Amino acid sequence: MNKKIVVFGGGTGQSCLLSGLKKFPFDISAVVSVADDGKSTGMLRHDFNIPGVGDVRRVIVALSDTDSVVERLVNYRFDGNNSFSGHAMGNIILAALCNINDGSLSKGVKSISSLLKIKGSVLPFTDDYAVLTAVMEDGSVVEGESYITKCDKKIKSISYKNKPRVNNDVISAIKKCDAIVLSMGSLFTSLVCNLICDEVINAIDESKCKIIYVCNMMSQPGETDDYSVSDHVNLINSYLGRRKIDLVICNNGDIDEELIVKYATEEQKDPVVIDKDNIECDLIENDYVSICNNYIRHNSVKVAYDIYGYLIDVLK
Repeated sequence: MNKKIVVFGGGTGQSCLLSGLKKFPFDISAVVSVADDGKSTGMLRHDFNIPGVGDVRRVIVALSDTDSVVERLVNYRFDGNNSFSGHAMGNIILAALCNINDGSLSKGVKSISSLLKIKGSVLPFTDDYAVLTAVMEDGSVVEGESYITKCDKKIKSISYKNKPRVNNDVISAIKKCDAIVLSMGSLFTSLVCNLICDEVINAIDESKCKIIYVCNMMSQPGETDDYSVSDHVNLINSYLGRRKIDLVICNNGDIDEELIVKYATEEQKDPVVIDKDNIECDLIENDYVSICNNYIRHNSVKVAYDIYGYLIDVLK
């Protein structure tokens, strides 16, 4: 029987991870943050008063089993100087489906998921117009996910401007799953933002599922400056309830020195150090480095293989 997993996240990290997980015998429920308010997603949010659709689009494509033409169509982004400039076709389709379904992005996602032959289910975290706010270490408050990520100050904590209603399907999936997988990606604005609602934490506390975290390979300015693996784990645990992370998966592979310098100088990012002595949960280390268009990415198949092996072992 396939293992039921719920994968929390948003952005590039979650879609990358899901592209590997779908190759293994999992029943996948991907819970996607919808607080993104930048670029095409931000324009559509503003014009139609809908949740962010960009990360949802990425996850749908990652889990789809269609030919490359359809994938290219959904990801196609208009350029030039016109009213469509900057918009991804999939974002426009999702905005239309949201409006057709009386503002329910969840119902719209179900419609397109069947068309694109999704493996598993894609669950927007909420159908509400969710707005993230962050308190920075100097006490200032920044509103809006895109403004938070662009801010040159360090994040102290995040919350929602107005408490969103978590989709019932998200809570149901948590209660039925064998494992929760917390995806790599922006720690506060893609991951923790899914853990700051009581309904989610209560459902996790009531479950018997394993909690797995795939740690970032590189730090992120303002979110995880100078963070080690244990710092990532401890911060996530501080947002969880009684249940804490059971397993952290992290990279021990070598990254090309030129890339390290490039990331440090252009993006102020550095490799995340594995501090074994400070990690109090199970730990899996492996060489997960994959370079795509000169960007550092996780080898999603190797990560998924290690997650599957761990669950087979502990869920006997």
